[in-house]
Amino acid sequence: MLKHYLTKKNIKPLLYLHDMKFKIFSELSYEVFTPTTFFFNIQVAKCAGQHILEESLSISPDLIFSEYSLKDSDARFIKMQINYGNFTITYQATVEVEEKLIDENTLITSLPLIKTDHEVLPYISPSRHCESDKLIHFAQKEFGHLSNDYEKANAISDWIFKTIAYRTASTNSSISACDTLISREGVCKDFAHLGIALCRAMDIPARYFSGYASNLNPPDIHACFEAYLGGQWINFDATHLSEKNGLVKISNGKDASEIAVATYYGQTNCTYMNVQCDIVE
Repeated sequence: MLKHYLTKKNIKPLLYLHDMKFKIFSELSYEVFTPTTFFFNIQVAKCAGQHILEESLSISPDLIFSEYSLKDSDARFIKMQINYGNFTITYQATVEVEEKLIDENTLITSLPLIKTDHEVLPYISPSRHCESDKLIHFAQKEFGHLSNDYEKANAISDWIFKTIAYRTASTNSSISACDTLISREGVCKDFAHLGIALCRAMDIPARYFSGYASNLNPPDIHACFEAYLGGQWINFDATHLSEKNGLVKISNGKDASEIAVATYYGQTNCTYMNVQCDIVE
């Protein structure tokens, strides 16, 4: 993933590529009570600007698993089935990520939807956790006065940070953007869903981002949102918990329902989770 950093307005565009290296570790343990099918989304994405130098995935005890990807997606899923018992899935990787500094002025001019790339268009519509059609009036009232999409996306991210309280273990997988707007609390996925919904309500394509974040406290797989501005995807973290130069992409989706860390069908319980993302000096 090519990360984008912004220079100040009215400054000559400054462009450079700089590599940062990350060490990734992710370990999840489960206790399974009935035959259960699992889908995991913990592997680093193979995408432009993000190079996997080495990686390994293991399951203990040895269980049969397979990897698959969806069409037009760089997410890599693991699927497996276990009847009962305990198991641990462990993923490790060393990843090099390119950084790109861009001129903020390139984001100010909005790209008409008629000229937007076809693969971007699905990210303008409402989705399960991002009911943008229900938030149009609210979004217009709060952000409609701003002059361009970049200012609107920035204002949306800042408004969420100032208005929504970050509370660990405060939500579940069924919570939507509208729920978060009402409760005024949530975790990173809820902040991301609300940002996506408000952007889409303003006719700005937006999508969910999951990834590993360095210096994240508490350590976990992190969620942000990306807005399509000036013909490119720009990342916004409304929690302000991640560092701009400290993200490693796992996947993108319309919302968390498409790219959940773990999805299972059966009776099981997650007994342990350890996530680490460290910058390699």
